[in-house]
Amino acid sequence: MRARKVAAVAGALGATLVLAGCGADGDSGGSARGADGRGPITFVTGKDNSGVLPFIADEWNRAHPDEKVTIKQQSDQADQQLADLEQHFQAKDPGYDVVTVDVVWTAEFAARGWIVPLTGRHTLDTRRLLPATVKSATYNGTLYAAPYGSDGGLLYYRTDMVDSAPTTWKELLGNCEGRTAEGTITGDRPACYAGQFAKYEGLTVNAAEAINATGGKIVGSDGRTATVDSPESAAGLDFLVKGFKDGYIPKEALGFQETQTVNAFRSGQLMFMRNWPYAVAILDGKDSKVAGKYGVAPLPGPAGHGASTLGGHNLGISAYSEHQATALDFLRFIESDTVQRNNLTVGTLAPVLTSMYSDPKLVKKFTYLPDLLKSIETAVPRPITPFYPGVTEAIETNTYAALQGRTTTAQALKDMQAAIKSATAGG
Repeated sequence: MRARKVAAVAGALGATLVLAGCGADGDSGGSARGADGRGPITFVTGKDNSGVLPFIADEWNRAHPDEKVTIKQQSDQADQQLADLEQHFQAKDPGYDVVTVDVVWTAEFAARGWIVPLTGRHTLDTRRLLPATVKSATYNGTLYAAPYGSDGGLLYYRTDMVDSAPTTWKELLGNCEGRTAEGTITGDRPACYAGQFAKYEGLTVNAAEAINATGGKIVGSDGRTATVDSPESAAGLDFLVKGFKDGYIPKEALGFQETQTVNAFRSGQLMFMRNWPYAVAILDGKDSKVAGKYGVAPLPGPAGHGASTLGGHNLGISAYSEHQATALDFLRFIESDTVQRNNLTVGTLAPVLTSMYSDPKLVKKFTYLPDLLKSIETAVPRPITPFYPGVTEAIETNTYAALQGRTTTAQALKDMQAAIKSATAGG
C-alpha cells in the first residue's frame, strides 16, 4: 500500500459501514456456488503506475489459454477504487473475480462477507511470505486475502548535502539549519522535509507514523475504542504541526500527495522526503535532478528508528465469483517468484517473499532492500477496524486543521477522539 491507493471515504460512504457486529456477518451467498468453478476471470485493481500489469497478464494467459485473465484498471484515486468495489459487491456482481484489497480494507470486506476466507478448499500456503504481510491480510484470526505487494515508509535524503541519513527528528532538523529556504520550496535553496500532507489517506499515514513513533495509539485492540487523545499522541502530532509553523516543512506540502512529494524531491527542491519504495524508479529516471545524489534509509523518530506505517496490497477472491478455483490459482501465481521479482525489478514494488530481501543479486541492485525489510518488519498498521472509512476521515480532518494552524494540536486530538467514537458507535 502505498497510500495513494488506500481509501479515505467520507460522508455517506462512511455511514454505510454500520455493521451488525464485528464478525463475518455479510452475505456471501455466491461463495458456495462458485467455489470449484473454472473459467476466465477478471482482476480488478488500481491504475498501473508501475508498469507491471502487462507482464502479469501475458504470463498468466500464456499458461492458461482457457482461463484467461482480463485486467480492469480502476482510477489511481483510492476513494474511487473502494467506492467501485463496494458498489459491485453490494450488487453481487459475478464479474469481479479477483480484487485488490488494500491492507486497511481487509476488515470491512471480511466482515461483510464480500471476499472468501482462504481456508479449506481455498487454503493458501503462506510459509514463504513476510509475516507482516500475512497479518495484514488476516481478520479475526482468518486469512482473507493473498499478500501481493508490501510497503513501508522510507526516508529519502540528499547525499550531496548531508554525510549520512539522520536517525532522529533532531538530527534531521539539525541538517536543515541555515541551508534551506524558510517555509517554501520556491526559493533558491531546497526546503527541509516533506511527506504527504494533503487531506487524503496519505495524511492519515503520515499522522499515524508521527503518533506511533512517540508511543501514541489511535484505537484500541478491539478496533473501536478511541485512544488517540493522549500526551504521547500530542508529542508525535506536534512534530508535524510545528514543522509548518516553524518552516521546516514547506507550506506547499499542505497540498502534497505522493506524486507532488516525489516531484519536488527529484527537482532538487527538498533535502529530505518521506515516501514509499516505488519512488526509486522515478528518482533514477532521466529527468531526475537527484539521480545518483540520494540515499534511502529508515524513517527517523524522536529517539531513533521511527514507526513506519505498513502499506501494501493484497488480493481477494470475490464471494460472488463463479470461477473461484481459477481465482485461487491466480492468487498463487501472483505470489510466485516470477511475478514478485518482476514487480520489484520493473516497478520497484516491495515483494512479499522473505527470501528476496536477502537475494545477493537483488540487494546489489536495490541496495535499500535491507532498510525496507526493517521498515516493513517494524511497521505499525493503521487502525484495524471494520469502521475504517469513518476513522480515517476523523484523522485526516482534524490533523489537517492543525497543520493549517486553524486549531491547536491538543484540540485536534480531542476532536479526533470524539469523531472516532462517533464513527465506531454503530457496531
